[in-house]
Amino acid sequence: MASSRFKQYSVLTANTFAFTMCFMVWTMFGEIGVPIAEKLSLSDTQFGVLAALPILTGSLVRLPLGALTDRYGGRPVFMLLMLATVPAIWAVQFATQYWQLLALGTVVGLAGGGFSVGITYTAKWFERDRQGLAMGIFGAGNAGAAVTKYIAPTVIIVLGWQAVPNLYAAIMLITALIFWFFTFTNPTHRQQERPALRDQLRVLNDPKIWKYCQYYSVMFGGYVGVSLWLTRYYMQEYGMGIQLAALVATIFVLPSGVIRAFGGWLSDRFGAHAVTWSCMWASLMALFVMSYPHTHYAIQAVDGSRLEFSFGVPIWLFTFALFVVGISWGIGKASVFKYLSNEYDRNLGLVSGIVGLAGGMGGFLLPIMFGALVDVTGIATSVWMLCFGVTLVSIVWMWWTERRVPLLTRDRYHQPAVIATPAPQQA
Repeated sequence: MASSRFKQYSVLTANTFAFTMCFMVWTMFGEIGVPIAEKLSLSDTQFGVLAALPILTGSLVRLPLGALTDRYGGRPVFMLLMLATVPAIWAVQFATQYWQLLALGTVVGLAGGGFSVGITYTAKWFERDRQGLAMGIFGAGNAGAAVTKYIAPTVIIVLGWQAVPNLYAAIMLITALIFWFFTFTNPTHRQQERPALRDQLRVLNDPKIWKYCQYYSVMFGGYVGVSLWLTRYYMQEYGMGIQLAALVATIFVLPSGVIRAFGGWLSDRFGAHAVTWSCMWASLMALFVMSYPHTHYAIQAVDGSRLEFSFGVPIWLFTFALFVVGISWGIGKASVFKYLSNEYDRNLGLVSGIVGLAGGMGGFLLPIMFGALVDVTGIATSVWMLCFGVTLVSIVWMWWTERRVPLLTRDRYHQPAVIATPAPQQA
């Protein structure tokens, strides 16, 4: 009989692998959408909708899937979820019209719901002081977005975009079988009492939940949204081909996914707040650099002559700043969930579903907003200006609710002592 330690590591490994493959499928329209957009003459906004629609589905199902995981356990829920996506993935290759792609993309997006299942399933196998690292390792499955950037462009060039969904359907089916044979069930991990959904949703009355949703919509939602947009951005802004653009984009996608495990360790060591605060500031400064548009300056001299020059962010500086953002968000994705495992142990599946839903909604809305901004303004870097703005909102919210309150408390209880001087006695 397998030992408890063996089961822990087996579940963690199989869970992480399954989530990586699910994430790979979940973001595949960011790559195959490029040749599809050229073939169907789609606008930037239409491309954004096509790439983001699976993100919407995967986000909306996270809440019910998290509750189902609390009730029935992660193993059967995750297995059935992966099998449910296989037919839709396979059918994408036969789509010839935009609405068909949108309909199939909606079903393919179910793969993204595996996060709220797997994160809960993983956490419940580990002790509290090791949950941050375990959840971080599982969350490194975000690197599936990098896997699809390696695989899909090569397959597109060699065999055509239709070969990608055919290949991914086979991979998902094999992954589901591997997952089932290398995972275990522990009945004690299931929620013994079964409160009504209405009772469970009372957790939404907790204002901290909304704050964590905002944090995760930046860290995870930004990661997903930018991952879907990057290949197209490099092609349009720097004139790259699809294969090279996707390869360069992995400088953001791959480290941001893999380093999540390190973020879990940091959160266990230094606390969720300190890590999240540092990540927010690092990404804000990098996004400021990335937001600078290509600008032409004309200076009028006193003699009537004009001095003209141009300035824009070169590709090496942009890519370096992008790398900083990826590292910051990758660590921050883990630290946000450390908040949750510390505060919501009994209903972690439900809470992770709520926060995961918020993060996924960020990933859904951002590509559409990116496309709309570029269509309206004509400024490619407006997408980074938007990311800068939402990150700044999170920093202000975090300071107001987490850093300002301890400061006020310290000032209140650590005032200098006032020594009363006795009144002089009258003669």
